[in-house]
Amino acid sequence: MSLQQTAEKNVTVLIILIVLVVSVGGLVQITPLFFQTSLTEPVTGLKPYSALQLVGRDVYVREGCYTCHSQMIRPFRSETERYGHYSVAGEFVYDRPFQWGSKRTGPDLARVGGRYSDDWHRVHMNNPRDVVPESIMPGYPWLQNNAVDVNSTIRKMLVLRKLGHPYSDEEIQNVQEMVSGKTELDAVVAYLQSLGIAIKSRR
Repeated sequence: MSLQQTAEKNVTVLIILIVLVVSVGGLVQITPLFFQTSLTEPVTGLKPYSALQLVGRDVYVREGCYTCHSQMIRPFRSETERYGHYSVAGEFVYDRPFQWGSKRTGPDLARVGGRYSDDWHRVHMNNPRDVVPESIMPGYPWLQNNAVDVNSTIRKMLVLRKLGHPYSDEEIQNVQEMVSGKTELDAVVAYLQSLGIAIKSRR
């Protein structure tokens, strides 16, 4: 009896063979990526998120913005003409977790930094239809009433530094000054304005 016939008749053997094939295939595809510096090193000009941007990113994730907005421009003409330079891995080395994806109920936000003014973003986050009448995005008016938590921001930056983010002692000491009196809306706007600017500056 051949191996194929045995696998077809024995579920246990079939499962073992499937796991083996998937494991080997995964290792062959994934292992070389660890040795490609373009995938593990930041692009030129990329900086870790500031204290305020870091809070904004966490609010962005908490509110589920990623469920409608991807941050991954694919290398196709139809995408690059609409959104800009295609996404590269080196842009996301400071993202934990990164916001890549394929879901686009709303536009991709990978290059939204600098595209609109801070005031535009504030109005848009409060009531999207004030600036985009056909928008189906919900408003987030409560963000302007939620103050940024200084202590949790400091803790996040200390943890991220242990994970390799190059935060200096001075940056961490200045968190109080940077986020004091700021709201979650301020933080989200700061985060959005930071998206994609490292690649934009190289063009």
